[in-house]
Amino acid sequence: MDERFQKIKIASILGILGNIFLVLIKSSIGMISKSQAMIADAFNSASDVFSSFMTFIGNKIASKPCDDDHNLGHGKAEYIYSMLISIAMFLLAYTSLKSSLTSLLLKKSFLFSKWLVIVCLATIVIKSLLFFYTNRLAKKYKNILLEANAKDHRNDCIITTGNLLSCLSSIYNLYFLDGVVGIIISVWIFYTAFQIFRESYNVLMDRAMEEETKKKVYEIIKNYKEIKKINHFNATPVGYRYQISFTIFVDGNLSTFESHKIADRLEDEIEKKVEEIYLTVIHVNPI
Repeated sequence: MDERFQKIKIASILGILGNIFLVLIKSSIGMISKSQAMIADAFNSASDVFSSFMTFIGNKIASKPCDDDHNLGHGKAEYIYSMLISIAMFLLAYTSLKSSLTSLLLKKSFLFSKWLVIVCLATIVIKSLLFFYTNRLAKKYKNILLEANAKDHRNDCIITTGNLLSCLSSIYNLYFLDGVVGIIISVWIFYTAFQIFRESYNVLMDRAMEEETKKKVYEIIKNYKEIKKINHFNATPVGYRYQISFTIFVDGNLSTFESHKIADRLEDEIEKKVEEIYLTVIHVNPI
């Protein structure tokens, strides 16, 4: 297993362990104090456990090399599992929102406890550390599963800060803020789930390559003076990378061997210099 998949595996395991710990302490303190914001936060951490587990499974499948049944590898597993993460988050957002609305409409109160504050502070510290670690890896390896996890960790820091404020507001008998914060948490989970779902859907539907990556390829092609023009440029996502194909037009007086040698050199250079490219296929036409 190469470095990319090994690092993602470690990040997912850390996420699973960290979030299980947070679910246990949040749900316990939330039920004891009857704090809907803390219970909603526990639901959010439960979704993070699932997200980290899906990251682990998706990464394991995506790390498998290409075979006779999967000629381009298993890279799209990352996007299938990130879509499963988003669906689970939608369900959790609905459950949390329903509970918080009930609390707000029925004017339920909760028992203030210093443990609510301690749990909030512990969550902020743990999630901040997980966010910086996971976000760095997500950017380095361009992994949507880690990106989803990083967003969860970041959101938890913000959400739990709001939760902390609602706990402190209870000292002044502003109990309605508990239900309000629970609703905000639910909406935030829903929004994050939508972002993850949309990005996964776009890749699975073979979204076109980003213009920045395409520009890198064209810059390399420009260095080949033998190439008079190109057309039929196509890009197909293969996991976090792309398979590209296009037609180049060269001098018709060149031999078949010479013209295809140009294409071979270009294919090798693109795949070496553009990390986002998994495979390059070039068709040669005379002009």
